Amino acid sequence: MKNKKSIFIRMENIFAVYKPKGPTSHDIIDEIRKITGIKKVGHAGTLDPLASGVLVIGVGRESTKKLSEIVAKEKEYVAIIKLGEESETDDEEGRKIVKDVKLAVNIEIIKNVVKRFVGKIMQVPPVYSALKIKGKPAHRRARRGENVELRPRAVEIKQVEIIKYEWPFLKIRVITGPGVYIRALARDIGKKLGVGGYLYDLERIRVGKFKKENAIDISKIDKQK
Repeated sequence: MKNKKSIFIRMENIFAVYKPKGPTSHDIIDEIRKITGIKKVGHAGTLDPLASGVLVIGVGRESTKKLSEIVAKEKEYVAIIKLGEESETDDEEGRKIVKDVKLAVNIEIIKNVVKRFVGKIMQVPPVYSALKIKGKPAHRRARRGENVELRPRAVEIKQVEIIKYEWPFLKIRVITGPGVYIRALARDIGKKLGVGGYLYDLERIRVGKFKKENAIDISKIDKQK
């Protein structure tokens, strides 16, 4: 346990952890609390359970105060969008609606559509998100069957690069400012193409200066004796 704790202490109490698919961001926080023995632990920028990648952690009161600055930093993702279907949650978790698509969309059309999302845009967050409506998270209201409507928000997408396209999967690298939902981007690209789309897979590879290659793998730490 001492060895595990020392790994985090020498990171000056703000560090990046690599979150695998499955656990919530809060699950990772709980694990850090167990390892360090410190209750005051927070994170900068939530990752959904189905997403993996860089989760910036602050340990201790002074470190957690600085997390709001990190949340505002540039973020970088690698995302896979599945075209030809829609999801009620805008990701792999939700119920799917298969669209009637006769032909695969041409890559040149996709390139032209993707360009429209670069810059300062208005984006409607996913209904199944942690954004609060009258004090309660939108996803909780949606799961109860309430009619949830979220207003568009001004966000900035700095770069979108197409890495690979093989119908129905479109793999992209995205660099964003704060507040961007990649699930919403996937949904909106699908809508603009007229075939529907949702976020099939997501990995966050950078938050500000914190990169994937320097992130701590908790699962490997737990195997130490």
